[in-house]
Amino acid sequence: MDEFFKTWSPRLLSVLRIVTALLFLQHGLAKLFGFPHVASFDNLQLVSLLGLAGIIEIVGGVLVLIGLFTRPAAFIVAGEMAVAYFMGHAPRAFFPILNNGELAVLFCFVFLYLAAAGGGPWSVDAARGAKA
Repeated sequence: MDEFFKTWSPRLLSVLRIVTALLFLQHGLAKLFGFPHVASFDNLQLVSLLGLAGIIEIVGGVLVLIGLFTRPAAFIVAGEMAVAYFMGHAPRAFFPILNNGELAVLFCFVFLYLAAAGGGPWSVDAARGAKA
């Protein structure tokens, strides 16, 4: 069983990174490109806090998705999610389940983990390191 976990743990780190980035990327795409459509993002101004968040979500999401500069990109988007939680959710109620902030908290801590752990073997970072 140890051999199984030694083999698959690094690979599942890459899977976690890819799936998390795809879910995260939806938020930026919905804000800036209207796909998928979210009514609350209609008429969103690019030069606004939500517009800036959308830019960070798209750029950071793509970088984390492909595993390029994974650690700094994940650290930045983890910070964005912390700001989103404390500015957008925490003022509504103390508990995340009451203020709809569970996703922001979860994204924040998964990205913080990725900032520490890196992108895993299935990443551009790993491919670049293998060539050096």
